[in-house]
Amino acid sequence: MSTSGTATVIEARPATGSARRGLAFLTVTGLAWGTTGAAADLVYGASALGPTAVSFWRHLGGLVLLGAFCALRRRPARRPLTGRLGHLVGAGLGMAVFQTAYFASVEATGVAVATLLTLGSGPVLTAFGARVWLGERLGRGGVLAVAGAVAGLAVLVGADATVAPAGAGLAVLSAAGYAVVTLLGRSAGRRGEDAFTLTLWSFGVGALVLLAPAAFEGLLPRGGNEAAAALLIAYLAVFTTALAYPLYFAGAARVRAATASVMMLIEPVTAAALAVWVLGEPLTGATVAGSAVLLGSITALAVAESRRPAAG
Repeated sequence: MSTSGTATVIEARPATGSARRGLAFLTVTGLAWGTTGAAADLVYGASALGPTAVSFWRHLGGLVLLGAFCALRRRPARRPLTGRLGHLVGAGLGMAVFQTAYFASVEATGVAVATLLTLGSGPVLTAFGARVWLGERLGRGGVLAVAGAVAGLAVLVGADATVAPAGAGLAVLSAAGYAVVTLLGRSAGRRGEDAFTLTLWSFGVGALVLLAPAAFEGLLPRGGNEAAAALLIAYLAVFTTALAYPLYFAGAARVRAATASVMMLIEPVTAAALAVWVLGEPLTGATVAGSAVLLGSITALAVAESRRPAAG
């Protein structure tokens, strides 16, 4: 991914209204993604599906649903693939790595460490990539917000978990995939790419890449609770995939890449709330403190982003 000299000098700065819409889209996405872990755990309990198969069905389900929607909506004029194909395919590969490596990390080292390393390193990698490839300056306030978000996430998941090296590596790989998706989504949005087109390509490429390893792992749920597993996979495909990803790409196109990454830390806060209210896990001081720091960092960065002036 390269930028010309002009693109480096003229930094894209979304108008206030556009940035606020982007922040709203990202908030809805974070809330939806926050239910993914609980739903995936229920799928694992109801079937013998592994992380690659679950990721494949999310991609395929999202592809079918979003494809049907795109067939009915008034589509923008067709654009040649020249200059776009790299972004479209790259976003799909990044999405496949992001989802699958995270689920595999959860299996290898547990939810706490996987969440800490993936979502904690994601904003850092994204901020670095945005500075190098997109020419976006995070600013002192943004740096403090990212640091606060990482600290809050560390408190939220706790510091007493045992780290499995393989799981840690998978989590960092997942974070890298997430950073690629965010950066390519931001770059494509700046070039006028339609969010639905970008998402549809991402689902298609991801499903194609995951088909063979998912088939090797086992594509069909089994174990006597297939109906429940199918319903849960349908939920993952509809709400956390087909609905959430177009909103994510639309939001990422309207704000800085690092802002989009930090906004997604709404996800672990939502997951923690679900663990307490739905799964009956105890409400600990670390949960309250970590969530408060995370929400404070997210709010501070959102306020700063919404006040950014439009590009001249």
